[in-house]
Amino acid sequence: MLETYGTRGPSGMTWQNWARTEQATPARTATPASTDEVAAEVKQAAQDGLPVKAIGSGHSFSGVAVAPGVQLLPDRLTSAHAIDRTSGLVTVDAGLPLHQLNPLLARHGLAMEILGDIDRQTIAGAVSTGTHGSGERFGSISTQVRALELVLADGTVVTCSADERPDLFAAARVALGALGVITKVTLQCVPLYALRAVDAPMPLDDVLDQVDDLVATNDHFEFFWFPHTTTALTRRFSRLPGDTDLHPMSAFTRTVDDRIVTNIGFEAMLRVGSRVPRLVPGITRFVTKAVSARDFTDLAPNVFASQRSVRFREGEYFIPRAALVPALRELKTWVDTHDEAVSFPFEVRFARSDDIWLSPAFERDSAVVAFHQYHRMPHERWFGVCEDVLGDAGGRPHWGKMHRLDAAEMRERYPRFDDFAALRDEVDPHRAFANPYLERVLGK
Repeated sequence: MLETYGTRGPSGMTWQNWARTEQATPARTATPASTDEVAAEVKQAAQDGLPVKAIGSGHSFSGVAVAPGVQLLPDRLTSAHAIDRTSGLVTVDAGLPLHQLNPLLARHGLAMEILGDIDRQTIAGAVSTGTHGSGERFGSISTQVRALELVLADGTVVTCSADERPDLFAAARVALGALGVITKVTLQCVPLYALRAVDAPMPLDDVLDQVDDLVATNDHFEFFWFPHTTTALTRRFSRLPGDTDLHPMSAFTRTVDDRIVTNIGFEAMLRVGSRVPRLVPGITRFVTKAVSARDFTDLAPNVFASQRSVRFREGEYFIPRAALVPALRELKTWVDTHDEAVSFPFEVRFARSDDIWLSPAFERDSAVVAFHQYHRMPHERWFGVCEDVLGDAGGRPHWGKMHRLDAAEMRERYPRFDDFAALRDEVDPHRAFANPYLERVLGK
């Protein structure tokens, strides 16, 4: 069975996402094992007068995958159908999770061009919400898609690509499940490669002063910053050939940093901080100092992905690159002048522009700012401040993260929003794939 972030059960049981921010009690659940079985479920749902929704691993913090009607589980849609090492084109079932896809590709000398920092998502879930990594030359995972197979609302099966139904392809690569159920994904992969990772602390002011150079001179650059500190934890990755001699992180370092400090120890400290909020600034300063500098080389999937066991809430906005430094300085000033206890760091990454209609990076190179809060602590005030500042900077929220925007506000941010809405009216006029989240962000 597919390893999942969410929790679920048979029909009548409540499903929850990993963050425990969303839940649903489906009228019926199904585990189709083929495209034909998905099509049959979609047709049956229509006959029963129920909406239908395919879910992934439950990683999204938003309600994008909530399925109150018929919930399609991806557990049996996990096969690989074609792997061409010469061209790099790979076709897999939509339910294959990234942590299973990556070793499969590696056995054929291939890799995803870029990955995010979590590998629990299904490939369809990652595509549908615009999952991304960091690097000014690299787009989201959706930009690696070369074709999609979908089941539409009437049960018909279609394939779209740059040459076949190009408008559907331009929309469906980040479609939130609103246009159909993705059943197969064809990806453009690259030869297997390694990454040299250098993790090191830097004064926050130095990072902000040098951020353009840091982004330009590293294949992948990102940084974390706890708001109550003046230190940023930077990550710099250099791409190397796949046959490079590897020097992976030692088991001791991985256990101490990734398990004890950033997971078990952090959880224990934050439980205390949730009861005594005035301790939170000291906790964040301690954690910042406790994470050690590291320099290691490993295959790319082993470097990109990290373990996250401390539960949290997350929002994330894509803003114009030029707006990053002013926005972070404004947020720092707010924290420094208010008594809000912010227990989790900002994560700042970078993404190349693309041409996908509902991609947050549509036609705009972006800085991507994620903000968080420990799940046992109130987040509403802090998230509201972050959304105000990042929204005023022209930000577009990540579809899989928490945000408060509705369809009217999304229309202002996306030049092709009305084109997407018109296409949705064409392929799903009766809203077979609707749920409350889609009604809020796309309209009814």
